Amino acid sequence: MRYPPTSTTLSTSLSAINTHPVSDVLLGGSPRRDSASRAPRPTAVILDLFGTLVAAPSAVERSVAATRFAGTMRVSPAVAESALSDSWRARHDGQLRSTTEVAAHLVARCDAPASHMDKVEQLLAELARDRLQADASLLRVLEELRHGGVRLAVLSDASPDIAEAWSHSDLAPHFDAAVFSCRVGAVKPAPQLFGAALEALGIGPKQALYCGDGGGDELAGAERAGMRAVRVERRGGQHGLAFGETAWPGRAIPEVEALPSLLSTWRDR
Repeated sequence: MRYPPTSTTLSTSLSAINTHPVSDVLLGGSPRRDSASRAPRPTAVILDLFGTLVAAPSAVERSVAATRFAGTMRVSPAVAESALSDSWRARHDGQLRSTTEVAAHLVARCDAPASHMDKVEQLLAELARDRLQADASLLRVLEELRHGGVRLAVLSDASPDIAEAWSHSDLAPHFDAAVFSCRVGAVKPAPQLFGAALEALGIGPKQALYCGDGGGDELAGAERAGMRAVRVERRGGQHGLAFGETAWPGRAIPEVEALPSLLSTWRDR
């Protein structure tokens, strides 16, 4: 999942997701996808971050964050929100390489005094830590998958503040690799992102299952990269902001916590 690059007024609703019982997941879909039920069980799962592992911020939460940035820089909330929205691509595609660079960019875009940069950087880091808080149920499932021999990677459209906060999060110890768009220099569904995740795990695409809520055309992007893909209902509900969703006729599960059952079913077929 990724956030809108231009405006929080973009539609944040998803068309209804036709989730299936886990036992039926591998049976549904078009003839092109039916062969997946006969494919070898994946040895690795690559997961989206926002909307999949943790909730994506809602429009209200984004507005509150913009107000906090406005107060820190002594500008109007509208100016701060515009700077955040307009800088989405620069923050996510590698143009800005660190939280310090992001802070400097926002201060400059808001025409705020340079003396405010340190506080903006601190706020970016604080919000990043907060956004990486994970549910206990999710952490237990990740541990179960790892104990079952499944390798895990996270693949996310993310800004440097998120990438820098990742290693200090409760999620990080459960993953073998983490690939962030700001480090690769491209956003979903760019093929180099999926390639970087496969390379980090040291596996081929047919060994991987990609799991995400569908923002950024990520599911089709994963399939174009040679992986199998499954959609998960957006974590935190449908009010979380997303951009670039496309219709997904393939397999779906109701939550990441259903992955162990899915993989068990896969193994049994």
